[in-house]
Amino acid sequence: MRFRQPLLALATSLLAAAAPGSGYRVLRTFPVAGPGGWDYVTLDGSRGHLFVTHGDAVAVLDARTGKEVGRIPDTPGVHGVALVPSAGRGYISEGKADAAAIFDLATLKKLGSVPTGKGPDAIIADPADGFVLTFNGRSDDATVIEAATGKVHGTIPLGGRP
Repeated sequence: MRFRQPLLALATSLLAAAAPGSGYRVLRTFPVAGPGGWDYVTLDGSRGHLFVTHGDAVAVLDARTGKEVGRIPDTPGVHGVALVPSAGRGYISEGKADAAAIFDLATLKKLGSVPTGKGPDAIIADPADGFVLTFNGRSDDATVIEAATGKVHGTIPLGGRP
């Protein structure tokens, strides 16, 4: 679900919507500035970064303070972020560009992009095999990317929307 407010309060527990009586509670909230809605949130626990896909950029927050420590701009139709610490890279699904942006985890600078199927949305890293997968809603497939090189390894037809 997307929210349209200019500011969004994110619960650091990431479980704030848990059922009443679950024992989970909101510890604090972080405002995320900028236009547009947000989609996925990804935590890099080793660096203490919280990646929030927001509008046409990724806001990178300090997970403890909520202060913005960086921004990855120009990610049209941004949906998700997958982290590949072993390669020092991150990948961002860009649904309107039919691509995945590649960025450096240390500097947060974009390194390039790799073409995907149409309308990539969800994105995950498979550290055991060294791949990143985008799930492409408009082409009914998944793109498999070699995490270390940023090259397409193959496409998996899914027979319907992922």
